[in-house]
Amino acid sequence: MAKKKTITKNDIISFYMDYVLEHDQNPKSIYAFAKSNHFEEATFYKYFPSFEAIEKGIFESFFSNSLEALNKSEDYLMFDARNKLLSFYYTFFENLTANRSYVKHVLYKYKNDLKGLKVLSGLKQHFTNYIHDLGIQMLDIKQEQLEKIQQKTLKESAWLQLLLTMKFWLDDTSASFEKTDIFIEKSVNTSFDVLDIAPLKSVIDFGKFLFKEKFQMN
Repeated sequence: MAKKKTITKNDIISFYMDYVLEHDQNPKSIYAFAKSNHFEEATFYKYFPSFEAIEKGIFESFFSNSLEALNKSEDYLMFDARNKLLSFYYTFFENLTANRSYVKHVLYKYKNDLKGLKVLSGLKQHFTNYIHDLGIQMLDIKQEQLEKIQQKTLKESAWLQLLLTMKFWLDDTSASFEKTDIFIEKSVNTSFDVLDIAPLKSVIDFGKFLFKEKFQMN
C-alpha cells in the first residue's frame, strides 16, 4: 500500500489514540505503529521522541486547542480573569468529553493520585503559565521574595483545583456531565471569592489611615 505523503502531528496523535482504544494497550513499537498506519518511522520522530511524549502531547493539545478556540472570541478577550478562567474550564472539559474514552483509559486508574502523573506534566506547565498570564489580582506585598511565594502558591492551588475537577469529571455519571459544569461554576467562583482582596485592601487602607491620623493627632 502506498505511503501517505503528508502526515501531520495531529495525524499521529489520532492514530495513537485510535490504536490505544481499539487494542486496550499501547503499540508494541514505533516501527510497527508507523507501518500499520502507512507512514515512515522517521516521520514519527519528526514530532515525538517516544510514545510517552505523545501521551503528554495529547493533554497539551487539549489545552492549546481550548485556548485557541477561546482567543477567537471577542467576548472572551474582554472578560475579567474570573470569567476567562470559567470559559477556559468549560471549553477544556468539552474537549476532554469529546475524547472521554481515551482520557479515561489513561487517567482513570490514577484518578486518586493525578498530582505527580508524568503524562500531565506538560499540561501543568501550560496551565500554570496561563494562570499567571490571567493577571489575577493579588495583595500588593511590595517584597519580591514574598510575591514569588504568593504567585507560586496561586499557580499550585489552581493546578490542584484543575486536577480535582478532572477527578470529579472522571467519576461523573450525570447526563451531559451537568454535575461537572455545576462543580466548575461553584469551585472557580469560590476560589475567586476567597482571593477577592478588595475587602482586605479596604481594611489595610483603613488601618493605615487610622495609624497615620493617630500619630498626627499626637
